[in-house]
Amino acid sequence: MTVRTRFAPSPTGYLHIGGVRTALFNWLFARRHGGAFILRIDDTDAERNVDEALQPILDGLRWLGIDWDEGPGVGGPHAPYFQSQRAAGHKAAAERLVASGHAYRDFARPEELDEERKAAQAAGRPFLYSRRFAAFDDAAAARFAAEGRTSVVRLKMPREGSLVIDDAVRGRVEFAWEREQDHVIQRADGSCLYHLASVVDDHDFAITHVIRAEEHLSNTPRQAFIAMSLGYPLPAYAHLPLVAEPGSRTKLSKRKLAQYLKNHDFKQVMDHGQKIAERIGLAAEADTFNPVIVDFYREVGYLPWAIDNYMALLGWSLDDKTEFFSRDELVQHFTLERINSSPASFDPKKLWAVQDHYMGQLTIDDKLALMLPFLTKAKLLADPPGADAVATVRRVIEASGERLKVAGDILGYADFFLVAEPPLDEAAVKQRLAKPGVRALLEQAITVLGRVEPFAPAELEAACKALVEAAGLKIGDLIHPIRVAITGKTVGPGLYDCLAILGREQSLARLTRALPLCG
Repeated sequence: MTVRTRFAPSPTGYLHIGGVRTALFNWLFARRHGGAFILRIDDTDAERNVDEALQPILDGLRWLGIDWDEGPGVGGPHAPYFQSQRAAGHKAAAERLVASGHAYRDFARPEELDEERKAAQAAGRPFLYSRRFAAFDDAAAARFAAEGRTSVVRLKMPREGSLVIDDAVRGRVEFAWEREQDHVIQRADGSCLYHLASVVDDHDFAITHVIRAEEHLSNTPRQAFIAMSLGYPLPAYAHLPLVAEPGSRTKLSKRKLAQYLKNHDFKQVMDHGQKIAERIGLAAEADTFNPVIVDFYREVGYLPWAIDNYMALLGWSLDDKTEFFSRDELVQHFTLERINSSPASFDPKKLWAVQDHYMGQLTIDDKLALMLPFLTKAKLLADPPGADAVATVRRVIEASGERLKVAGDILGYADFFLVAEPPLDEAAVKQRLAKPGVRALLEQAITVLGRVEPFAPAELEAACKALVEAAGLKIGDLIHPIRVAITGKTVGPGLYDCLAILGREQSLARLTRALPLCG
């Protein structure tokens, strides 16, 4: 048997972190067994579909390296790969279910169903439709139609017995048929609903393993009933644990995660992100600017494999110690048996640590390739950038070392090198320059630094230390005001590297410009 898995997102919103985990696990399982991973777009719900949402889903998966063997942009023997384009097959399946007695045309009006629902509630019993407006033959259908009624198609679910499935993650799961409603599978306008369409398409695509989120577990009885009624073999099911909010068992949501980050002071996530978003023209309140959405991480400058590696650990593990895997290692070791059924808490701090690990493994050339696009997008560099500018950025990256945690961080570390006169942060000026005695100290520094030869980090450091020792001061009394004077801010690469990168002429010019602001 050739393993065939699928990821079937609906284009109703942007690619959610939980969806990434589902796609990744399907991709890993297919790759582990030499099978095929299929991408299908489940766009049967026309009212909820968002035209702008499809491309970010495709782009996000490609960015993460989750490539598909069949699907949009790739094609394949089971095309089309958009559910909305497969409507004829869905309708034919609905007709087969009616003809075989496994479904029926129902002419009940909404208010009549509501009456039955309220009566069941008042009696303290579960609601099960009485089927009093069901048409099990053409004569009954004609009679109801003559009353001006329209019909939907409902499943005629069993009222006795149970369905038992052997879930690859949860083990034996039993569903009592008496708890299942007669679910609608076809609307009055003839369009079919997701549950029927999904089962038909999974069969047509020869899907062998349905690996999906826990929230779909409750859909399994109706979908299994549809499949069995149509004579389809059931796929193997694996329902993945919930991707939960940090420290909880509640499903991860856009609003709550953003609020959690703010409340718990994860400034490395939100503050970095907001600053980067502003510099590249992305509104911080945009839908994509949320740490539940994959686009957030791409816009901020995370490494895609850092996302994949961390997401693989949400519910799956090889052992208690191994946290970092190459792509080949993850494919080699991934099995459904190692997936835990308990909710997996999404931890932004842990993701940050994984990102930091992989960023630290990159060469300077790797970082340069990642970071130059951020500078061109922020219009700090021409596109394409000149050789001198690229050389400057390379020196900034080398000098910044481990300070650059995500690719977008380069915006705050290289910007003051790429403009003639960087703006001076008012708070930094007040904190570092406006103190008594700073002007005289900087005037001395201008004289001393003007004589340093060569104008290189080691020599600059020695000169500054000699100056403060002669004045009976601490080194911080000098380097903090110099940093603000030449960079406009309080953070950045090492000060002596900054001076060397700027060069003697520009460094002295910026120090001189800052003198009127000093105390």
